Amino acid sequence: MSTEEKKRSINRLKSMYPLRALMDKNYKAAQDAKKEGKPVAWCMQESYASPFLNAIDLDSVYPENYGTLCAATGAATPFLERSEAEGFPSHLCGYAQNCLGYTAQMADLDWEIPPGSPQGGIPKPVILVGSGMGCDARFKWFQALGRYMDVPLWVIEFPTAFGKENLMEGAHERSIQFLIKELKGFAAFLEKLTGRKMDWAKLREDVDNTMSMDAVWWEINELRVARPGPMHSRDFWSSMSASLFRTTDPEGVTELYRSMLEEVKHRVKNKISAINVEEKYRMTFIGLPPWHALKFFDQLAERGWNFVTEWAYHPPRPIDLTGIEDPVERLVRYRHQGTGHLIDVSFSPEEAAKIKKEMGQQDSMSQLVLKPILDFKIDGGFLHPLLTCRTATASLNLLGESMIKKFHVPFISIEGDIVDTRLFDPVDALRKAEAFEETMDHYKEIRKEAGLEW
Repeated sequence: MSTEEKKRSINRLKSMYPLRALMDKNYKAAQDAKKEGKPVAWCMQESYASPFLNAIDLDSVYPENYGTLCAATGAATPFLERSEAEGFPSHLCGYAQNCLGYTAQMADLDWEIPPGSPQGGIPKPVILVGSGMGCDARFKWFQALGRYMDVPLWVIEFPTAFGKENLMEGAHERSIQFLIKELKGFAAFLEKLTGRKMDWAKLREDVDNTMSMDAVWWEINELRVARPGPMHSRDFWSSMSASLFRTTDPEGVTELYRSMLEEVKHRVKNKISAINVEEKYRMTFIGLPPWHALKFFDQLAERGWNFVTEWAYHPPRPIDLTGIEDPVERLVRYRHQGTGHLIDVSFSPEEAAKIKKEMGQQDSMSQLVLKPILDFKIDGGFLHPLLTCRTATASLNLLGESMIKKFHVPFISIEGDIVDTRLFDPVDALRKAEAFEETMDHYKEIRKEAGLEW
């Protein structure tokens, strides 16, 4: 181990690096496809698009993931400034702002990639695949790109029932059938657009391989409950793109995740921590991370903060789909498990019944966020309110208050952004974090008095 590695406060997983590098290869593959005259699609995460695009031989890239790359490399600011100059509001989704500014610059250059774009940039698409799930910006973001490029847009709509609505009798099955119909319509659209036929056998293979890949990724994250925490959130964020934004063969990704699984198992067995100092505080990160300021977590690690779990970006739970032969239905039932189903599989029957009874007082998704607090024996929550993401911010205070009420676990709320460096002050954030340690120590005593296990 080099002197430089010894100085690192976070004990990074060696298996993380090839997974992180995988996305770089995907950008290169999209650039090569464009040079060869092959069509390229821009997709939104959670659009279900990749298996269908792979089955009809279309390369794909994700502007949201590219936004995280631009933020992490410091390249986002010119794109954000161009977006503002184009008249888009500064409180619009940071990913959208980055994409709109990037596209405006590319249009100026007659669709050449702007010089200095991270990882060689993303080429002009022949189709945009949007998503109606997650946030309100998605309804108009890809439509707004029509100001610059004349390419077809398909928005995959989603039923978005939450809370009581999701637990209504038959609601989950109606959502399943809606999505099956929606995705088969998308497949027909792709066939018409490209003049090719869907390879349904390839789609089935892709779906099954994706489920196998995610099962390994799920097992890795389940092992993180160990003490000391064997895998830090920084490694999770560096590795999750291979699953969320996969544009290559999932079988290869699965092998990389298996290597990570073995490394995490080794750490658990030998009680090797994800930080190179004593684990004083086991933390959960709730929100979307500041991609431009991930080194801030090294400073926290130096103080004994180990981020052992996160709120977002985790894979679906493995489920038994025996008897479901239609690849579209297999994909939908796997990906769209529904809040009610998640409660049933995440909790004991008694706990699930109690949660459903309490639905009038609290949304069920907050219950799913709270369960890891107990499982991982968390000492504190790090909440990250974002100016440019209302969806990831709206419920944060409710979740924080619930953590204190149910488990006597306090939270710190530090404002920032996913892309815009101007909205995050690391010096002030570290000062607040230092003061918060006294609060966490205080609540450790309260939990003891309350008879909790940690």
